[in-house]
Amino acid sequence: MLLQYRAAAVAGFGTQLFWGLIMVMIYEAFYRSTTVRQPMELGQVVTYVWLGQSFLAMLPWNVDSEIRGMVRQGAVAYELLRPVDLFNLWYSRAVATRTAPTLLRSAPMFITAMLFFGMQPPDSIASGFAWAAAMIGALMLGCAISTILNISLLWTISSEGVSRIVPALVLIFSGGIIPLPLFPDWAQQTLRVLPFAGLADFPYRLYVGNIPPDRVLFVLAHQVAWTIAFVALGRAILSRGVRIMVVQGG
Repeated sequence: MLLQYRAAAVAGFGTQLFWGLIMVMIYEAFYRSTTVRQPMELGQVVTYVWLGQSFLAMLPWNVDSEIRGMVRQGAVAYELLRPVDLFNLWYSRAVATRTAPTLLRSAPMFITAMLFFGMQPPDSIASGFAWAAAMIGALMLGCAISTILNISLLWTISSEGVSRIVPALVLIFSGGIIPLPLFPDWAQQTLRVLPFAGLADFPYRLYVGNIPPDRVLFVLAHQVAWTIAFVALGRAILSRGVRIMVVQGG
């Protein structure tokens, strides 16, 4: 169903192309004005920016609008009647909402950015395969976080608070605004441990060669460990939420 929203994909592509150009210009100005050696080359940062714009829809920065509507209207009761595991159902929905818009936007963004705006191909064949594997891990991790955000609606009902706090956390700490190697040295260790690095920074740096491809197992272990932790947490929260939930009327 989500693949039908082609007009939305075109609009999203235009918006992300615009913001990508602004970010590239900012980084070009920064690199031209500094004499200090940076942990990433300008070409790597430019490619990193375009990867971020191509896969922005994969980041877990919002809740599922349909689940939000079901919770507010009480129709979530129907979800409880389905002969399926509710967590698996919502996790599968998260996979769909993250992959469909990304598929529609990433291909034209890749082509446009590579032809006209300085995006580079993977640093090597090994880097390309490592990046592809890490992107699968990023999708699984992001969907686990998205599912927890959806489950939180059982308490908050309105998603206004989550929708304002989570995007800032995800975009900043995943490298969606500034590549994590450009953060101060004192923050580097913490940023690497947090789950957000596995959503964008680690895969993108594998692509540009800033992280050697032989480190992909470390990246995957980081993503899998956090995915398991979030799935376990999500199941525990959902189990409690279902026990205390009250649906009025009907």
